[in-house]
Amino acid sequence: MHFLLDANMPRSTGDAIRAAGHECTHVRDTPLGNAGDDELAAYARTQSMALVTRDFDFADVRVYVPHEYAGIVVLTLPDTATAGLVTKLAASFLARADCLAALPGHLAIVEFGRVRLRPRPPEAKQNGND
Repeated sequence: MHFLLDANMPRSTGDAIRAAGHECTHVRDTPLGNAGDDELAAYARTQSMALVTRDFDFADVRVYVPHEYAGIVVLTLPDTATAGLVTKLAASFLARADCLAALPGHLAIVEFGRVRLRPRPPEAKQNGND
């Protein structure tokens, strides 16, 4: 799986993702370093990358419809969380093979001790876009 880290994510999280055997690109290493949410989401979608962010705006399934993405992962931590804590939470999500397998087309809201997966909208299933 290839992950795209939002600008609000520490680079150490990318190292943890790669250590878990996945590809990872930090948005600061692309031409979109200062892009807005919509541009970032469009890039993740067109590149088939799962987006990893701390920006809860991406949890709005009306705006960022999960089935259109390779996955959206929103880490829920206070703004004061250290890079180490952010990376530890991301690593705990990566250790969940069941969540990783279900991630494409879903939103994962991740906090310590809990992962909530938002499924694809029913209309996507009815249209055969499973």
